[in-house]
Amino acid sequence: MMEQLDAIVHLAFAFDLGYEIDLERARVLLPGETGPLARRRRTPESIRYRPAPLRLALDASGMALPGGVAAAGPAIAELSVFDFGAISLALRFPVRAAPETVLRLAGELADPAPLSAATRRALAPWIERLRPAISGFEPSDLSEEYVVFQVGAEHAAWLRDHAAWIAGLVRLEPDPLSPEEIREATRLGLSYAPDDLVVLDWAAGFVADRECADTVQVIEFANVQLLEFRHIDDRLDDRLEAAYRLIRTERRRHGIRLPWRSHADAVRSVRELEIEATSLFERADNALKLIGDQYLARVYGMASARFHLDEWQQSIRRKLETVGDVYDLLVQQASGTRLEVLEIIVIVLIALEIVLALVRH
Repeated sequence: MMEQLDAIVHLAFAFDLGYEIDLERARVLLPGETGPLARRRRTPESIRYRPAPLRLALDASGMALPGGVAAAGPAIAELSVFDFGAISLALRFPVRAAPETVLRLAGELADPAPLSAATRRALAPWIERLRPAISGFEPSDLSEEYVVFQVGAEHAAWLRDHAAWIAGLVRLEPDPLSPEEIREATRLGLSYAPDDLVVLDWAAGFVADRECADTVQVIEFANVQLLEFRHIDDRLDDRLEAAYRLIRTERRRHGIRLPWRSHADAVRSVRELEIEATSLFERADNALKLIGDQYLARVYGMASARFHLDEWQQSIRRKLETVGDVYDLLVQQASGTRLEVLEIIVIVLIALEIVLALVRH
């Protein structure tokens, strides 16, 4: 095992603030600049964000790693603001320590709640400054955290010689793992050169590479996507249940179905939900284009697999279909109600004509 490691611990915290963020207005409110995807010489110009998020450096002097692990240098913090209503804070802590110490640090990071709460408090003044640029400002209680352990040491056989240690890092588990868990934790990995490596799991990742800003940003974006998909899925659940309650309430109001209402409030609510969720889903899904760089596309594919993004997408699509079905049903019920009312009016008019004719004669 290596005696000392020069490593960087990357922490990513993603939060949802509302429906949409006007990046042009946000640029006036915050001292940031448009932040394109970090790129290497091999990365084509087609690999980029659409639109690029707003990025600004923050003071990280008040942030520290848990477990009493001292950083080997000043921490760096960068806030990214995305147009689909999400922000992500990336923290980078340089560390010089023994591999066992880094593994113990991984165990301390297994509970992200304290750091996430501290991050929310640190971001609160910036969120307040950003608020005028946010449409539908409604900060979510959900958050997503991800850890990447980066080492710059060159080694041609990382997984052969250090698989158990790497598995402990990506599982945030300081205690020994079984051979089966080690294989599963390190199952998704790839290398671009003979001596680099990227291994990703659900809670954390391991990167052996000196220049990996683009790799880390792709992983950070996948973490933001996971947050947005969870947020959209939760909103679909909540709003669908609210629509069902509204329908039931209208049916039972005073024990009488009021035909002139025709579920108008429920129809409008469901239609707004469908438009909002579809828009958020498409923007979050299409914000980063990786066509043309097979390596970054594979990194994103690994992150997507570990975060189960495809399953979240399928869940959202199924619920959007359900929303559409509910909307169609409500429209059909409204049309049926109107036809019933018209039929009653016609019958009443005919009966009135007959009564008047009898009275006149």
